[in-house]
Formats: sequence, C-alpha cells, structure tokens
Amino acid sequence: MLVSNRHPSTVADYDDTRRRARLAETRLGHGWTTFRRTRSALLRGALVPLVLLALFAQYWAGDIAPERARLARTEPAVLPIAAPAAAQVRDTAVFDMTGLGTRDASDTARALPSLAQLGSVWAVRYDNTGIDTKVIGDLILEVANAAGVRNIVLVGHSMGGVIALEVAKQIHTASDKVLTGVILDCTPVDLNAVWPEARDAGEQLLRWTGWMPGARESRTLRLIAEMFARRDDYVDYSSMPPGIRTPQFLDAFRDVLGAKIFNTDTASNGLIESQFKAIVGGGAINDLKALARPSGDKPRPAIAFIRPHNPDRDPLVDDAYSHKVLIDLVGGVNGTLLVVLTRTTGHANPIQQPGEYNTVIAQQIVPFISELQDEELTAAHTPSG
Repeated sequence: MLVSNRHPSTVADYDDTRRRARLAETRLGHGWTTFRRTRSALLRGALVPLVLLALFAQYWAGDIAPERARLARTEPAVLPIAAPAAAQVRDTAVFDMTGLGTRDASDTARALPSLAQLGSVWAVRYDNTGIDTKVIGDLILEVANAAGVRNIVLVGHSMGGVIALEVAKQIHTASDKVLTGVILDCTPVDLNAVWPEARDAGEQLLRWTGWMPGARESRTLRLIAEMFARRDDYVDYSSMPPGIRTPQFLDAFRDVLGAKIFNTDTASNGLIESQFKAIVGGGAINDLKALARPSGDKPRPAIAFIRPHNPDRDPLVDDAYSHKVLIDLVGGVNGTLLVVLTRTTGHANPIQQPGEYNTVIAQQIVPFISELQDEELTAAHTPSG
C-alpha cells in the first residue's frame, strides 16, 4: 500500500476551485460594479488598433522603408549592346525598350542581333521609381551625341512601344536627330487594344496602389500578387473545394522569390503602375499622328509593326485592333507602315522565339526602313511642279 507523504494542507493549496477564484479576483475589472461588461468590451476593443498599429509599424519598417530607400537610388540608363554590323550604318543608333513588368531591355536586345544591321544597338533601363519619357528621350539624345550618330531607330516591345512612340515624337519634333524608324512589337496603341482580362488586372493594380499605403514598394504585396497570378500552376481544380499541389506551389514560390522579390533589377510595383498608366493615357495616338508628318527638313520615320498572324497567340494585346489603328494613322497609300505577320511568336517574346524575330527583322524590316528613307529623302529634294 502506497502512502502519500504530502501534507493535507499542501494538497489543498493546489485545489482547482481556489485557483479559479484567485484568477477571478486578479482579473482586470474585477472590482468594477458599474457597466462592467461594457467597460470590459471597450477595453478589449481598444487593444485591437494597438495590435494593428504594431503590425503596420513592422510592415513599414521591415518592408516599405528599406525598399523605398533602394528605389530612391535607381535611375534610368542606356546600356551598350552591340556595334553596327556594317560601316554604312555607323551613323545610326538603335534603342530597345522592354514591356510591362520588366525594367531592363538588355537581354531582349541581345536576343536580336539582327538589329545591328540597322546600327549600333543600345538597351534602355527604366528608373524603378517610375517612367519619365522626357528623361529617357534626353538620355537617348545624349548617347547619340556622344556616339556621333545622326539617325535613330527606336524599338518597343509591348508597352515599351508606347514609351518608344512618346520618345519618338520628342526626337522627331524637338531635336536635331533624324528618326528613321520605330519598330513596335505587339504594342497596344491604347487601352482598347488590351484584352479585357489583362485590362481588369491592370485596373485592379491601380486601385491597390492608390489606396494601400506602401503598395508601390511592398514586396509582401508583390509576393501575394505574383503567387495569385500563378495559381493555375499549383491549384488543383479537380477537387471540391480546390486543393493545393504542394510541389508545384513550392516551385512557384521559389520562382517568385528569385525572379521578382529578391531580384534587385526587377520592375517595382511603382514602375509597373507607371507603365500601365502610359497605356491608359492613350498618348500613342497623338504620337503616331505627329510621326505621320515630316518635321522641318526631316522625313517621316518608318513604322514597323510585328504581330502574330493568329491573334489568339497573344493573350494580352488585341493586335488586330492595333493593326487597324496603325493603318488608319500611318498606313494606306503613301503611308509609312509595314506590318509583319509572324507564325510562331506570341506576345512580344523575342527571347523565347529569337529565330523568327531575327529573320523578319533582317529580311523585311531592315530593307523597309532603308528603302523608305531613300524614298523620303528623294521626295524631299525633288522640286515640286
């Protein structure tokens, strides 16, 4: 028989009833006799904003402030890519501009060695805080002056074409350089050229960045948005409710972290917002109108539009719509437009389909720009009457 050595009074000290009574006596508001429940509820409710404020402070200090400081140190730049392919084009510089969600056109320009047949090739890198086309245009003119070239060709992929057109107007109408050509790759000439689903996503982005503090810099919000955009890669829709395929989710998560969050050269939320606003602004129409006329003694530039033959291959831009607008503005009889229909390309993807891009540039666009400029210069020096 086992005999407890504990004293009875010691056992009583650990009685559960007494413990609960003691907790009740020390509870906040125990001595309140008037509006006890109301006062307790108000006190607990007051703790909620304090907790939220603490979380917001952590969000701002750990996410927003460091990213804002980093972005403040970024600036636009023009980077050299390739020398001209032939001596006769040394007087021309080609500047490549990338599209929505990307910042640096260097990789795209390197995938297009055929551009060197037009002149020396340069890549534009945007400022990650946003886009100022006047600054980009001035940088391009500075590079052209330093390189001693007179002629300029601009290349814009997707939204980059909208930026290219605005810069083109600046060069054509307000500089001493000759704009010989603008190459547009699946460019939406206005917001109507963006497919509704992509347009809705862009408009949602504008709403988020408009009301959410720090949305233009937040990597946390970027992570959420990027993972949501990739949901089809890891969500299992065959079950109800839909489930998560863990290996695919982890792959997508690692890809987003490496390519979008910890990559210091990726486009920021603020840059993407600025890029989308460039499309919303709809200035490309007026820019094209300005390019459809000579400027002083400078001829009209050639406009080349690259698009898939099958419009369904482009999930973001209604290329048939842009095609029609371009014909109305710079095409037709005595127009300056060349439309190149590709068979294997999708939406502005020269890195994925360099073969066909380089073929159409070398075989169609380069001769078109050269021949049109010869015709324009001949017409400009031919006496009328």
